[in-house]
Amino acid sequence: MAFANVSEELNCSICLNVYQDPVLLRCGHNFCSSCIGSVLDAQEGSGFYSCPQCRTEFAERPALHRNIALRNIAESLQPNIPEQEISGILCNYCINSSAPAIKTCVNCEASLCAGHVKVHSKAAEHVLIEPTTCLENRKCPIHKKILEYYCNEDSVCICVSCRLDGEHKGHQVESINDSFEKKRERLKNSLDTLSSQKAQAKSHIQMLLDHESKVKKDTACVKKTITALFLQLKKKLDDLEQRILHEMYRQEGLVSCSLSDLIKHLETEVDKFSKKIIKVEKLCSMTDPLNVLQEYGKDKDIIMEEHQESEGATTGVKQFCHEESFITSLRGLSHIMKEVNIDIFAQTDTDIVLDRDTAGNYVNISEDLKTVSWAKQLNNYPENPARFSNNQVLSKNIYSSGLHFWEVETGKIGNWRLGVAYSSIDRRGDQIYIGKNKKSWCLRRYENKFSVLHNNEEIRVAVESCRHSFGVYLDYEAGRLSFYALCDPIRHIHTFTTTFTEPFHAAFLVNRSFARVKGFNWHIE
Repeated sequence: MAFANVSEELNCSICLNVYQDPVLLRCGHNFCSSCIGSVLDAQEGSGFYSCPQCRTEFAERPALHRNIALRNIAESLQPNIPEQEISGILCNYCINSSAPAIKTCVNCEASLCAGHVKVHSKAAEHVLIEPTTCLENRKCPIHKKILEYYCNEDSVCICVSCRLDGEHKGHQVESINDSFEKKRERLKNSLDTLSSQKAQAKSHIQMLLDHESKVKKDTACVKKTITALFLQLKKKLDDLEQRILHEMYRQEGLVSCSLSDLIKHLETEVDKFSKKIIKVEKLCSMTDPLNVLQEYGKDKDIIMEEHQESEGATTGVKQFCHEESFITSLRGLSHIMKEVNIDIFAQTDTDIVLDRDTAGNYVNISEDLKTVSWAKQLNNYPENPARFSNNQVLSKNIYSSGLHFWEVETGKIGNWRLGVAYSSIDRRGDQIYIGKNKKSWCLRRYENKFSVLHNNEEIRVAVESCRHSFGVYLDYEAGRLSFYALCDPIRHIHTFTTTFTEPFHAAFLVNRSFARVKGFNWHIE
């Protein structure tokens, strides 16, 4: 049994016989030198080589290394192995001994050893093949003759009788060898195609694996960026919250001090009123006219003019304190979003953009519709009923409700007006200037002096001439329009209080100057 196991290890996996001149591949498997040579020759031109046993692939034809140790073992054990195990098929003509067959004659249906092959008939009908005991598939099952031809129409091997007299008579027939060569050539071509398709499939697999790896890498990078972005947002929001709360506490302190002073003043007034009330009551109780007139002449201040209450000042303090905090919050959020590069500043419905169709010929409008500037040369814009005849322009945006706030940067020189105007404002005539009619309100700079205007009524306001950034805050339902100087902290300039009756636009007028809408319009319903 042990001897049989050893003999199996000495058999080539290609020819199944004992190794003849064994050689070794890089994968570690051994083959007969001639056997593996034939396999590698058949793989020539396929684009790759592979081991017949383990299918390991090689990009180039592998080098063959003689296995001297295995060859010596095979040769040393050769005499001790039974002849039946050398080829497995014995010669049918040997009488005294059973020599291994090296060929089988299909015609004679006999296997031949080396000696009998030499004396065997060389006639054409005697076809010699490798030793085999299965000859049924070598002869026609009908005529019992050797299969010598191939019928291309029926795709079967046939004998000479099938070709001449049988059912394949008249068919396209060729010899088996010729058909074999053609089929082998087609198989080689098919092998090339399959090899190419296999390589292409492997390339696609690698491409998909690379894409999967890239997707994972990109996703990890985006996750990291988003995490860092939100950490940054949270920190900036916390800082903004603390800054706003600090400002509110500061404003609360200022209001408290103002109210305390006002209360003390009013308490003093109350004492004065009490003393004068006593004097007046005393005079009222006197019946002698002469005494009343004499006493009145001594103290003419006993009768006071109508008292002007300070309630308006208190109300103004309440309103502007909360309004300024709200605007500070909006501006802080806007700056945070700009700093973290959130792309929400593209033009949207909430952006304030200028309407070219309303621009007068004395102004230029920027490509992004954000800046209006004074035109040194007269423009020839197309005639339009909505176009102003002077140097002003309206926004495309129309507002009829909600809270709104926008920022405007102005030029350091020249004159300008910024504010709001109803859609029905006149576009021709002397009364079209913003603030000069009932349909518009504005903040104005003229010769470095500031004022606010509505219906041609002008009120001077205190604004530092170095200020060039302003905010416009509007509460449509409350009927409040406020202007602010955007410094730190922001400074209230003036508030118009009215009842809005029409939709309105942001409005701008420039003369040797410019005005640019900064950021975007905060619109809160």
